[in-house]
Order: sequence, then structure tokens, then C-alpha cells
Amino acid sequence: MEILSKLLIALVALEHFYILYMEMFAWETLGKKTFKTFPADLFKPTKSMAANQGLYNGFLAAGLIWSLLISDPLWSGNVALFFLTCVSIAGIYGAVTASRRIFVVQALPAIIALVFVLLNYTTFA
Repeated sequence: MEILSKLLIALVALEHFYILYMEMFAWETLGKKTFKTFPADLFKPTKSMAANQGLYNGFLAAGLIWSLLISDPLWSGNVALFFLTCVSIAGIYGAVTASRRIFVVQALPAIIALVFVLLNYTTFA
């Protein structure tokens, strides 16, 4: 159970590092391929806004990676729970305000990881 929860945490972190890359460095290329309903003429003027969003995704990913590097199981679990909750809330908010697809792509993987961390919590709480 512990290995599966750590693997899921790592996958959510990798996804958010990818989002960081796309929004900070490839907004006008990968961004256009990803956000097909967003008007093409708005990618250039929104580049700095997207980079800011990418930075926040990077902070979420860094927090998840940090949780994997903490040797104390209780401390590691608490940090993972915090950052997975942040990702889940951000994904739910994005689904409500921008696109329902965000729930499936961002929130759902974080919620699944959150469930596995909580199931594993009995072994280190």
C-alpha cells in the first residue's frame, strides 16, 4: 500500500511538472495543442499569466516530491496529504470555473492518491 501511494504521489507530481513546463516554457506551442478551445490569438498576450500559473503548479509538484523525501512516515504523510488536498481543490475549482476536463486530468488523480495515502495512514499514524 505504501509503495502504491508513493507511486501515485510521484505521478501527480510529474503531471504538475509537465504543466509547469507547458505553461512556463511552451505556452504558445503545447498550450495551443492542449487548450484547443482557447482563442489562438490570446496565447501570446497571456504568456506571462500562464507562466505564473505554471510556477504555482511547480510549487505543488515540489511539495509532493518533498513528501517523498521525508524519512519520518507520519511527517511524510502529512505533507503529502496537504499538497494532494491543494491539487484536488485547485482541480475542482478549475473544473467548476474553466473546464470539466480539469477534474478528470488534475483533481481525480490527486483524489485517488489522497485516498491511498489515507488508507496507508493507519500504518504510520
